[in-house]
Amino acid sequence: MKKTLAAASFSALLAIVASSTSGGFANWNTKYWANEKNFNRISSFNVSDNLPKGSKSTTKTSSEVVTASEDGKTLMYTDSDLGVVGLVDISDPAKPKALGVVELEAEPTGIAALGNNAYIGSNTSESYTNPSGALVQYNLETRKAVKECDLGGQPDSVFVSPDGTFLAVAIENERDEEYKNGFIPQIDDNGIQINPAGYVSLVKLNKRGKIQCNSIKKVDLTGLSEIAPFDPEPEFVAINDLGETVVSLQENNHLAVIDKDGNVISHFSAGVVKQMAGMDTKKDGAHKFKSKLKNVRREPDGLTWIDNDHFATANEGDYKHIDPSQAKRGGSRSWTIFKKDGTVVYEDANRLERAIAQIGHFQDGRAGKKGVEPESVTYSKINGTPYLFVGAERAGIVAVYDITELNQPLLTQLLPSGIGPEGFVAIPERGLIASANEKDYNKKEPGLSSHVTIYQLQDAPASYPHLTNENGLEFVSWGAISGMVAGDDGKIYAVNDGTFKTQPRIYVIDPSSSPALLERAIDIKLDGKTALFMDQEGITTDGNGGFYISTEGIKKKLDEHPPAIYHVSSDGEILEKITPPPSYLNYAKNPGFEGITRNGDILYIAQQKPWGDDTFNTTKILSYNLKTKQWGAVNYQLDRIKKGGVGISELTYHDGALYVIERDSFYGKKAKLKAIYKIDLDDVIFEGLQTNIPPRLYPLVEKELVTDLKPVMKSTGGFILEKVEGLAITSEGQAWISTDNDGTGKKSTGETLFLNIGKI
Repeated sequence: MKKTLAAASFSALLAIVASSTSGGFANWNTKYWANEKNFNRISSFNVSDNLPKGSKSTTKTSSEVVTASEDGKTLMYTDSDLGVVGLVDISDPAKPKALGVVELEAEPTGIAALGNNAYIGSNTSESYTNPSGALVQYNLETRKAVKECDLGGQPDSVFVSPDGTFLAVAIENERDEEYKNGFIPQIDDNGIQINPAGYVSLVKLNKRGKIQCNSIKKVDLTGLSEIAPFDPEPEFVAINDLGETVVSLQENNHLAVIDKDGNVISHFSAGVVKQMAGMDTKKDGAHKFKSKLKNVRREPDGLTWIDNDHFATANEGDYKHIDPSQAKRGGSRSWTIFKKDGTVVYEDANRLERAIAQIGHFQDGRAGKKGVEPESVTYSKINGTPYLFVGAERAGIVAVYDITELNQPLLTQLLPSGIGPEGFVAIPERGLIASANEKDYNKKEPGLSSHVTIYQLQDAPASYPHLTNENGLEFVSWGAISGMVAGDDGKIYAVNDGTFKTQPRIYVIDPSSSPALLERAIDIKLDGKTALFMDQEGITTDGNGGFYISTEGIKKKLDEHPPAIYHVSSDGEILEKITPPPSYLNYAKNPGFEGITRNGDILYIAQQKPWGDDTFNTTKILSYNLKTKQWGAVNYQLDRIKKGGVGISELTYHDGALYVIERDSFYGKKAKLKAIYKIDLDDVIFEGLQTNIPPRLYPLVEKELVTDLKPVMKSTGGFILEKVEGLAITSEGQAWISTDNDGTGKKSTGETLFLNIGKI
């Protein structure tokens, strides 16, 4: 289903952002989009806002497991880095408030809630060979410990039974991944197992919800699995309405079901996914979904009951295993629905990973390992619809499924979820779900800290993604959009940057649908072969169906790969390489060419940041005459901020003026500068680019603020992203902006904003 995106004025921008992206994944679930009922992100809580007084703003945080109070108005998350449980007031879920932390004396590993009580798994282990831990009960009102039970080993997941009569705790006693390459069983040179076997503990609760330490029943899980049967490592537990506990033994590739009395009533191998075609399995600076994976062990991590007979698993994988009949690395990159007798009801196989790739969230760096890594799975019936939420850790995505038909789930949405979604909780009575995103890259600014993200089921269009390849002319996994231009044909053309070092491309985008449709990709070639070292940062049309592309160059190899302009044909063949005079490169200090644009025979190119010949806080905008081959330059004054660098990230010509995107390198509330400036060219004279060594000053242009982009960048319910790098302006003056997601790299959320900001 497509919707026409009407032209919008900037005064109506926020309304457009809320309504312009109605989903378009027709092959996923066509009927669902007609209902116009979707989960949308409404807020993102910065975990660093909960830091104790006196803490540095760059203190590492990590929200991992998240749960909610019984009234659904308080979120609780474990933070193992700080050794605390954080509390968040979500009385108004669109405006979460910090409630501080409960400080623990050990690492929290799991948490469950009942009434005014929180039950926390506490890891006190002194070593892998001598694990220990406790179950600690806290009163949420007083924030004080009520009782503590020794668990005898290292706890992981904690779950409270639906009837509130007992808890299940997975005692993982995890392996030392550094010892003999992490192989299990972990045995010494004499064949003796050095770490205690894991198990499940069942802990009774009295009528007041108080834990009964003398009731703890240890459920032995040894001898069940085919892989390392005497070294089980239970990872995750969940309890159904019958009081049955299902537990995943991730490294053992095994699942077990335990009754309320502690008897193992069913157990079975998680099995393998026999074959998945159309996968990317190699880290090579490109997205090539042409490989096959065969006989991959599922190795489930998170799991959830759907009903009393069925549960779902997220098959992250965690273990390398030598078996000639199976893939070397486990983790099938998928999720599965099982009957509790071991029957596979549904296997998602490659579907989720390929869908994620089509919205630009696939990470090449994980292609040769475990792909998008589905880690968590949560079930909830909300407004009468049974939903399954699957978290893909390495994609920053929460996948939403309608599982009315268990053997044919419908993927309805892909929601953005920060970096490393780890845990989830549903609050069905309020139509809310929340994810805890564990990764924190805020140790050294600029960086993004851990977040808790909140979504709400709304009678509204889906607000994400903004750009998709679903229903494109060809399958395209994409990312790292670094520059754009509006074509005369109504299309927008965009380039990827050096993240795709062996796959430079031009993306062809139809912005008339919502979300915008990435129709196809044009590969950049030299003499018919893939062009290399193309760190593309800008694109403009040549007026004859082809393009001019600006490249950043490689700082340490400027002789071989200087900043350059490439003239490219409509089918991607490089026709000409244009490089600046050698004297210009003598002062190279920061990244080189960024945006590029054209007016007639004149190309304009932005130098991102100051070079050695630029005065304080100025950079250059260059000109190149295609007829005379002459270079010119002017100086551009960058805005000043207290911390962090500032630079030009895009340059676009429209109606006698240059439009410049100027930005800092910060995320979220730390972001101070994301803006569009205008340079009227009427009185601007580009002076000839220096041809000698001594530096010189160029005319300083005047700039005028057009648009502060921060409001639109935070209007999507998340935080302000760092890299707004694309600006395309149509002949009618409609402006589109985009962000660079760094190919969903290690420190990226994977999100790409692609928004119409109205007439410029």
